[in-house]
Amino acid sequence: MRRLGAVLVAIAATGSACTSSTDAVQERTLTVFAAASLNQTFTEIADRFEGEHDGVEVRLSFGGSSDLAAQILEGAPSDVFAAADERTMARVTGASEDALAPEIVATNTLQIAASPDGSVASADDLTDPGTKVVVCAPQVPCGAATRVLLAKNGLRISAVSEEQSVTDVLGKVTSGEADAGIVYRTDVVAAGSSVRGVDVPGADEVVNRYPAAALDPGDDLAAEFVAFASGPEGRRILSEAGFGAP
Repeated sequence: MRRLGAVLVAIAATGSACTSSTDAVQERTLTVFAAASLNQTFTEIADRFEGEHDGVEVRLSFGGSSDLAAQILEGAPSDVFAAADERTMARVTGASEDALAPEIVATNTLQIAASPDGSVASADDLTDPGTKVVVCAPQVPCGAATRVLLAKNGLRISAVSEEQSVTDVLGKVTSGEADAGIVYRTDVVAAGSSVRGVDVPGADEVVNRYPAAALDPGDDLAAEFVAFASGPEGRRILSEAGFGAP
């Protein structure tokens, strides 16, 4: 009897091991390419998403939207793409019939980030030859929007540099290399006391819409991430950072 009992215990243990193996959480890495201006918010969104999905790691790659789009089109592995404008997103989704329809997760407008102790108090001050101004390159969403906004105000400036991402523009100002730069309002909020925000007339009419898309329609997890970012929790995080509603 003692031997039979030992056999039954062994069988039960084997069955338990098989069950736990079958029910084990499958690990998965989700690669998300996102616009540089989404760095802070998408980092928090990714953390919350991981907390609700056992075994899932969200790997984030931030940069200028146009650079990220080029990387994806060249074959860089990515499950989700979140761009700072719809034109850049269309370059990616238009090249693939498999991509899901993008979801607008937020909106943003431009603002001047000025040195706290500098003399830039209005958009007109950007035209002063002695003022070092930095902007985004024209192919970058913030750069395209900057040119539209400057044209609306009839302003012509001579930028000392054109950067590939909005965070690079902000970095030039916070490091003292530039007196001012045109960035997103959310970047000014995130920079805190290291810069001084200066409004530009008509900025509320030049709105960047941020689309996010799963790049494979068969990838349910990627679609869930996009839904999470555009859902109540994601929008709360984006709103607290200064982004507008879609």
